[in-house]
Amino acid sequence: MLFKTLNSGETMPALGLGVYQVEEPRLCTRCVEIALDTGYRMFDTASAYRNEKAVGEAVRTSHVARQDIFLTTKLWISDMGYDSTLKAVETSLNNLGTDYLDLYLIHQPLNDIYGSWRAMERLHKEGVLKSIGVSNFHSDRIADLIAFNEIKPAVNQIEYNPFYQRKAELEYLKTKGIALESWAPFTEGRHNLFELPELKAIAGKYGKSVAQVVLRWQLQEGVIVIPKSVTPSRIKENFEVFDFELTADDIAQIEALDRKQSCFFSHRDPQTIEFLASYK
Repeated sequence: MLFKTLNSGETMPALGLGVYQVEEPRLCTRCVEIALDTGYRMFDTASAYRNEKAVGEAVRTSHVARQDIFLTTKLWISDMGYDSTLKAVETSLNNLGTDYLDLYLIHQPLNDIYGSWRAMERLHKEGVLKSIGVSNFHSDRIADLIAFNEIKPAVNQIEYNPFYQRKAELEYLKTKGIALESWAPFTEGRHNLFELPELKAIAGKYGKSVAQVVLRWQLQEGVIVIPKSVTPSRIKENFEVFDFELTADDIAQIEALDRKQSCFFSHRDPQTIEFLASYK
């Protein structure tokens, strides 16, 4: 396993399991159980995913000690604001069955970001939130948050994949000591990712899958990855990425795939903002 030391001083596994869209409780709990047995120690959920309780159940009944598990959850738009954030954190703690969170993120750059951040700063100082960060923030929003608050985000979780490589944002975050964590590392299969000849050729050279090549590339870029799967064999496969290393030529071929635009949506599109703001 690779680890990242965050600017909070906490150590975070560089590979974990994401549980977005795994809403059926028994299935979600089972996925986390399988991942724990495989060796995963980091899990990424969110209040908006509606599966915190299922993740918490797997952690509670696991043979792995809580202090050896890194839990991330996120604050949704409708809970933004100082007092609302304090309540939302308490709800997530109860759902997950824990008295602290390893990482807590503002899920979207909308609503009362600054009231929420100051509540998160308070809870960080109290030890309830070991690290605090954001998700889906462009670099200008990161710069604004840093300029007018005391604590810098430890993590920015954003879309990052072979088709949307965001090199300038990765470099900016590095200069600020902020870790980049990718969501949708496989683009949810968009643009025929798993069948691309370039990626299949690299995978064949190492006896690996395209998914493993994509994860290995991101890890070598210094990116934290949280691939999601509900298939036991793929959960295990996604963890088997520490026994090979891509060459500079491999990486150059992957870099050539960059389309320099989101595979999903833009947070600078008014229609995207209106949609997110309406989600309850």
